[in-house]
Amino acid sequence: MAKKSWIAREEKRERMHEQYKEKRQKLKDEGRWVELQKIPNNASPVRQNNRCRICGRARGYMQAFGVCRICFRELALEGKIPGIRKSSW
Repeated sequence: MAKKSWIAREEKRERMHEQYKEKRQKLKDEGRWVELQKIPNNASPVRQNNRCRICGRARGYMQAFGVCRICFRELALEGKIPGIRKSSW
C-alpha cells in the first residue's frame, strides 16, 4: 500500500489540473508563455502519475485495467476480471 500522502498528492494534482485546464489551453493558443509559467507546476497533466485504484502503487500499473500487476494477479486468480484466466500448457 502506498503512503496516504502520495495518494493525496496525486489527487491534489488531478484537481489542480482540472481547475487550470481551460486557462492553460487558452494561454498556449495565444502564445502567452510568460503568463503560462506563472500557473502552478502541478497543474500540468505531465506531472500526474497513474496509480492503482486499490493499493495506490505507481509502478507496474496496467492501464487497461486501472490496477497494478500485483492487484491484477489477485483479482484474476479470484475470477473477478472477466475474460482473464491463468494460462497453462
